[in-house]
Amino acid sequence: MSRLYNEKHRALQDLFNSREMADRVEEVALVTEVDEMAKDFIESRDMFFLTTVDERGRPTVSYKGGEAGSFIKVLDEKTIAFPSYDGNGMYYSMGNIQGNPEVGLLFINFETPHRIRVQGTATASNNDPLIKEWKEAEMVVRVTVSELWQNCPRYVHRYQKVKESRYIPKEEYKTPIATWKRIDSLQDVLREHELNQVAEEGGTMPIEEWFSYIQSGDDKA
Repeated sequence: MSRLYNEKHRALQDLFNSREMADRVEEVALVTEVDEMAKDFIESRDMFFLTTVDERGRPTVSYKGGEAGSFIKVLDEKTIAFPSYDGNGMYYSMGNIQGNPEVGLLFINFETPHRIRVQGTATASNNDPLIKEWKEAEMVVRVTVSELWQNCPRYVHRYQKVKESRYIPKEEYKTPIATWKRIDSLQDVLREHELNQVAEEGGTMPIEEWFSYIQSGDDKA
């Protein structure tokens, strides 16, 4: 019995005469544990895409970024962990995980095209003992791996990293406040420590100024 395919997948495989190929891909590529090669690749990433599903079955995809080499930890052959940092206050992915633990993760190297897909179940907690491993982590997500496979890199465009985000939390300096939190019309919903940081870092700005940073690709965005 397949771990991946249901009757809808099978119908399409039959339509395009690819059932035997699909079975071979699952047989050869699909594993249920993280081996050393996959561990090294996953832990070297500074970003990945996280898919979560809400309680009504609606999926979303979120970009997650951090410092290469320390952002993602493979705790054992079945467990991957990563931090949730300060965001926009929605806690959308984290809330989804607490309501529906099914997740998907996509790890990509754009310079030497390679990618690994992970399926699993997740927990998100602000009381996880690992939380001190990451500066400014608000929660820790642990993913129990159910399936993992490498994807063909055929359609992965080659890109090179230009510059690391200045917002990645690091021990050696204070993380700047997100520039959008300096928008004047948002000040009444900020938390006290954010209001203090806005004052420390130049005060408020009109939303038009922030949009100009976004449109021009300015680092201040």
